[in-house]
Amino acid sequence: MQLRPEQLSAHLEKPLAPLYVLHGDDPLLTIEAGDALRAAARRQGFDERNVLVVTPTFRWDELFHAAGNLSLFGGRTLVDLRMPTGKPGRDGGEALARYCKALPADVLTLITLPEMDWRAKKAAWFTTLINAGIAIECRAPALTQLPNWIANRLKTQQQSAPPEALEFIALHVEGNLLAAHQEIQKLGLLHPPGALTLAQVSAAVLNVARYDIDDLRTALQAKDTARCARTLEGLRAEDAPLPLVLWALTMEARTRALRPALLHAARIDRIIKGLASGDRWDECLQLSLRLTRA
Repeated sequence: MQLRPEQLSAHLEKPLAPLYVLHGDDPLLTIEAGDALRAAARRQGFDERNVLVVTPTFRWDELFHAAGNLSLFGGRTLVDLRMPTGKPGRDGGEALARYCKALPADVLTLITLPEMDWRAKKAAWFTTLINAGIAIECRAPALTQLPNWIANRLKTQQQSAPPEALEFIALHVEGNLLAAHQEIQKLGLLHPPGALTLAQVSAAVLNVARYDIDDLRTALQAKDTARCARTLEGLRAEDAPLPLVLWALTMEARTRALRPALLHAARIDRIIKGLASGDRWDECLQLSLRLTRA
């Protein structure tokens, strides 16, 4: 049986299955799904928990020992098996197949894997796990689905935002749900329950995004002078690598073929290398002003 992460909450209100398999490319969804399963296990009487991490020296009989150990208090056991590489090897694959053929009573097994490519998903041991239990693929939503995901997260903290604000957040956190989660939590701390405005959202998100080189390039392309200045100030405070900052400025100058800006960039390069005198960060600021006002 296959479940999507958003279906897990309702599923956990029912008696738990003996085997769950978490896999996917997003760490936030994987962490949240694992935490939810462990919490549900505690509520349903799985008082003992054995955590096993598969390393190169891992002995697979430990899995059977962990599942076979009786609780000292007569409760049930959660076996929490984690495979960081997603590669059990021949012995591990055979052990997992044997384990699935006779899942032990009063034992809940949670197996956590990384993202599995199409070849790994066709492996015999993986298909055996999927057929024997419930699989939850923790994959980040696509950019087109991300605004709706953000809206649902805001709803849990009794907040809402207009479509343009949701799009704004999505564009700044695409491919990083951990960052999205942090931004949403920050909005909950900064503002009371209710409707948020685009101005409130953009101000909160930009306070983090301004320290990013990609954001500097975005500000340059938009000819946003104030944002460029804030971004450079943040990059300086974070002690960002100056060659990388200069690279972003130079790329913009080359794109527009601005000879004076390119000559200015060359002078900054000499300053960075100690071949000329001057304030490196101030020169970068002056070059950014030249580019945004060009």
